[in-house]
Amino acid sequence: MNILKLSGAMTLLMMSFAFFSCSTIPKGVVAVSPFDETRYLGKWYEIARFDFRFERNLNNTTAEYSKNENGTIKVINRGYDTLNLEWKKAEGKAKFAGDKNTAMLKVSFFGPFYSGYNVIALDEDYKYALVSGSSREYLWILARETTIPGEVRAKYLEIAQKAGFNTSELIWVEHNK
Repeated sequence: MNILKLSGAMTLLMMSFAFFSCSTIPKGVVAVSPFDETRYLGKWYEIARFDFRFERNLNNTTAEYSKNENGTIKVINRGYDTLNLEWKKAEGKAKFAGDKNTAMLKVSFFGPFYSGYNVIALDEDYKYALVSGSSREYLWILARETTIPGEVRAKYLEIAQKAGFNTSELIWVEHNK
């Protein structure tokens, strides 16, 4: 009987380890390094994204990052729901998955559950960013303004395609002034 209990406990422990140690970045994708967290803070406009349920039907989407007192990053995502004709807001927190010099973070909007947030391309002025989730099902193009130059768009699409993302699935976000 004790062997069964021990076996069950070990199985549960291994499943928990597997669940909580999942990589925050897709295999073969590389996060930006060096990365300056302070320069990344502030407001970003979502230029394009892969569709997923938490942002479905949203336009005018933004993400704002600031520092929490405990050292984590406060995340506030906003967007206008075009079906329900109302603004939506989600507040969460992010923390580095490892070295603070590498743009691999974990973000949580639901308690102890974290998902990957990886900056995989970033211009030297921190004006444009290409962000991946923990799998190739999540991709965002962000900018400090509501539009990006054509050459930045083309460059980020090329980087994403080379990393294995299907960029034909991107939704290009509308921003009304």
